[in-house]
This record gives sequence, C-alpha cells and structure tokens, in this order.
Amino acid sequence: MDLALIWAFLIAFAVLAYVILDGFDLGLGILFPFLGSGEDRDVAMNSVAPVWDGNETWLVLGGGGLFAVFPLAYSIAMPALYAPIIAMLLGLIFRGVAFEFRFRTERGRFLWDISFFIGSLVAALSQGLALGTLVQGIKVEGRAYAGGWWDWLTPFSLLTAVALVVGYALLGSTWLVMKTEGELNRRAARYATYTGIGTLTLIGAVSLWMPFLDPQFYLRWFAFPQLLYVAPVPIAVALVAFVLFRQLKRHDSTYRPFFASLGLFVLCFIGLGINFYPNIIPPSVTIHEAAAPDDSLSFLLVGAVVLIPMVLAYTAYAYWVFRGKVRPGEGYHH
Repeated sequence: MDLALIWAFLIAFAVLAYVILDGFDLGLGILFPFLGSGEDRDVAMNSVAPVWDGNETWLVLGGGGLFAVFPLAYSIAMPALYAPIIAMLLGLIFRGVAFEFRFRTERGRFLWDISFFIGSLVAALSQGLALGTLVQGIKVEGRAYAGGWWDWLTPFSLLTAVALVVGYALLGSTWLVMKTEGELNRRAARYATYTGIGTLTLIGAVSLWMPFLDPQFYLRWFAFPQLLYVAPVPIAVALVAFVLFRQLKRHDSTYRPFFASLGLFVLCFIGLGINFYPNIIPPSVTIHEAAAPDDSLSFLLVGAVVLIPMVLAYTAYAYWVFRGKVRPGEGYHH
C-alpha cells in the first residue's frame, strides 16, 4: 500500500474542501462593501453564520497534516511562504472577530464591516500568493529552502492572487443567489455574472502562463499523447462555465449556479494536480521524498480514517439543518 500517495490525496482533499467551503464565505466578505443596505448585509452574514467557523476546520487538517505527514515539504514551504501565511492567518483572525462583534454594536458596526471586508480580502490574496509561489517552483538546495525573502512576490503570484479573489467573489455571489430572495438575490446574480466572466478570463491567463514556468508543465498539457489524457479538464471547464451562465440567466435557478462555480474550482484543482504530480513541491521535491516514515504514516492514517468521516458528517448535518433561504430579520445571531 502506497501510504505516501494515500496521504497526498487526503491532504489534497482537505485543501480542496477548505478552498470550496471557506471560499464562499471569504467571497461574501470580499463582496461586502457592494451589498448595499445594512439589512442586506445582515442577511448575507446570517446566511453563513452557522457554518463559517466549521469551514475552517479543513485548513487545520491540511496544514497540520502536512506538518505531520510530509515534514520535509512543510520545512521547505513554510520559510518560502512565511509572509503570505502569516498575513492569511491575521486576515482570518480579523474577520472572525468582526463576524462576532458587528452584531454586538450599532454605532461601530461600519468599522466591523470594514474589518470583515479587509480580513477576507487579505486572506484571499495571501492564499493566491502562496498558490502562485508553489506553482512557479520553490528553490531547494540540500533538502532546505534556498530562495530569498521576497520570492513569493512575482508577477505570476500576483496574477494567481487576483484570480483567487475574483474566484472567491464568484463563490460568494452564487452562494447568495442560493440563499437569498428579492433585490439582494438579483444583485447577487448580477455580481455572479461579472465575477464569472472575470474568473474564466483569469483561469485562462494563469493556464496560458503556466507552461512557460516549467518545461514539465508544457509537456503535460501540450505534448502528444499526454494531450489526450488531460483534454477532458479544459473541455469540462467550458461545459461547467456554459451551465453557470445559462443558470444565472434563469431567475428560478437557485442552487445550480453555486454548484457550477464549485465545479470550476474542482476542475482547476485537478488541473493543478496534473501539473504537480509526482512532486509535492515543484520542481524537485516528490511526494515520496517528503513523506514521513511508513510507521508514522500508518499510525496517523488510523486517526484520519476515524476523524475525516466525522468532520464530513457534522459539516453535512450543519448545512442540512440550515438549508433554505435566509430572510431579513431571521438569523442565527438574533
């Protein structure tokens, strides 16, 4: 049994779950200044209030799992990404505090609204910078990070940061399409159309830039016969995009745009996996080189087999209990 590969899939799953689940509530924060009246903002906030903190469980599993299971990858990636990771954590703390405090004050609510927006934006930008840095490759010499302090700040990482912010805004706006009614719903559908066009444009830009970062990426996507194996991914992206815009035009469609935008994220994640494999840190550190000893992997796997289904079950239960539309004056905080 290839334990390192199983763990690579588990950590990839945890990261994907985090990106999808925390993505829409970060997106909500990014859209916050554009949501108009205080009541609309309260409705938007109440739509994620029961689930937002549970969404961040997956970040702990992804980061903690990486530390335990791929210690070498963790020890190389962290020094390369200190600045964006710390900025992300501060952003998440800030918006968490804003979330709780904005319902406790009338006079100072606008300050917490601003905090919620800035915290969400900083967290999303930081995640995009970290992703861009990983994709462009991290310099390694003798099992240690060999780059500089500012390697995470490049034109490519800035592009991925903007792409992730716009993508999260798409998730946030389609979530509001699913969870709200009336004027807020129509406004969310309009924002979803704009951010959907932006997301697809930026996916295209990042995808076209990637092959020039590493000859290996170029061979994966454009050399024959590999081309035949990977072609379904861009074709599926085009189909999902078609479904997204078609459903946004239909005013009776509620949950389909949200699931279509989730589909775009899943497909992009699969595309990244195709680029990365068999490395965990491009261009040189493989999954097997970075893995902890097999005894550790099997011991930790026992815990994961128990815990991951439990986390999935309570997450699914929370979403099921709080399903349906959120109306003004109703909500978890009142």
